[in-house]
Amino acid sequence: MKKLLLIIALFPFLLATQCDDEDNGIACTEEARAGLNITVKDAETNVYLNEGVAVVATDGSYSEALISFDVAEPIFSGAYEREGNYTITVSKTGYVTFTSEVVSVTSDVCHVIPQQRTILLHPE
Repeated sequence: MKKLLLIIALFPFLLATQCDDEDNGIACTEEARAGLNITVKDAETNVYLNEGVAVVATDGSYSEALISFDVAEPIFSGAYEREGNYTITVSKTGYVTFTSEVVSVTSDVCHVIPQQRTILLHPE
């Protein structure tokens, strides 16, 4: 009876996972993960910058504008479930445009491995 109750209690969690394509028993979540998560701050004041900031990730001919959903502590996210070697360009009026070194996004059997970076923009 205890085993049955345990199975019933765990059933919703079992439904929330899926196995990878090769069905080798590795449970993967179904959410899409952002490969790139970029925080932008003022280099002099260390204050978060959000309004008017453009963050663009480029991998060869692929280009994507990263989006921030949080005004208080903005993180610009993108490259959802996409491996690649990205150059990040950050621009904002009144600041020197920043271009990163290559940021490599890889993956494991289930998802991309998220890369976090903090970019400090310098006023002009």
